[in-house]
Amino acid sequence: MRALFATLMLLAGLAAAPAEAQNRFWLVNNSGDAIQTAHVSPSRLSNWGPDILGANVLPAGNRVFVTPNFSDCVLDVRVTYGGGREETRMSVNACSLSTIAFGGAGATIGGGAGATITAPRGGDPSFNFINQSGQMIRELYISLSSQSSWGQDRLGNNVMNPGQSIWINLPPGGHCNSDIRVVYMSGSASERRNVETCSRNGVTWR
Repeated sequence: MRALFATLMLLAGLAAAPAEAQNRFWLVNNSGDAIQTAHVSPSRLSNWGPDILGANVLPAGNRVFVTPNFSDCVLDVRVTYGGGREETRMSVNACSLSTIAFGGAGATIGGGAGATITAPRGGDPSFNFINQSGQMIRELYISLSSQSSWGQDRLGNNVMNPGQSIWINLPPGGHCNSDIRVVYMSGSASERRNVETCSRNGVTWR
């Protein structure tokens, strides 16, 4: 019954989907399992917010049109499958794409004019880290989520001013999720876990 209701909801979303891009997108389930929960929030916030599916599920092979209740272009998306398995897409610019797909052979982020960027699992997780936090960063730690330690400070004796960027080399093959920890000049710290980086060239830190 839940799956049937979700399918009806998806069909209604198809009819109501607007032509303009803005930060609206299709959330596509290309996995073999139903998506039980889905959360969409601005990347600048640490709180995921409510489950956008509510009491419904997103069956395998189906999609839902997402209209965020905020105007931010850069957002984070998290879905949960049966059994509690999770997938996330972090710092995605929803204003420049039309589709965010989960599952299948790889994660896909679709843009306009039929363009699609495919993120094969096991690709190159290296990326450009961009400081848009408005604060100076004194320490930066980035490692694959499969690793047990943060490793060395990527900045060494340097600091990172707002607007600056640094290329982060990570070992390719098999792992696409990274953990990021920054320490600001004030001494406060912020972290993001399981950031999928094979599908993008850069991660903007806000």
